[in-house]
Amino acid sequence: MDLLKEHNDKFRFFAEITGLAMKVHNKYHPGLLESAYEAALKYLLETDGHKVEQQVSLPLYWDEVKLDQTYRIDLLVDENIICELKSVGHTTEEHVRQLWSYMCITHKPYGMLINFGSERLYSAWYYQDADGYIEKVKLF
Repeated sequence: MDLLKEHNDKFRFFAEITGLAMKVHNKYHPGLLESAYEAALKYLLETDGHKVEQQVSLPLYWDEVKLDQTYRIDLLVDENIICELKSVGHTTEEHVRQLWSYMCITHKPYGMLINFGSERLYSAWYYQDADGYIEKVKLF
């Protein structure tokens, strides 16, 4: 099998989710609260047959001790894709690090950073291997 085709097939779901996010962005445009884009994207994902959990609680542990701190994953798609949504003028390295931290804490292999707040939808895709190394994914 062609290695590029195999790579693209493995990560095709990123492009599919981004396509649905583009529908939301084209309908609502920049300027709404993140929660509006989140609700619409959740609806489209579920309509497309995905299992979606919204605002998933992510407790923080020190070894086996649960700390009094909880984070929230915006959308968890098909139990292994973390979608971190933003509605800001532009994303920063801090937003990327937040997503990476969620991926590391949960050991989820896939992460997406989607920003609805600029004129053009921004979507970045990440993959975490079994060793915990996170790399940015691109389709060819």
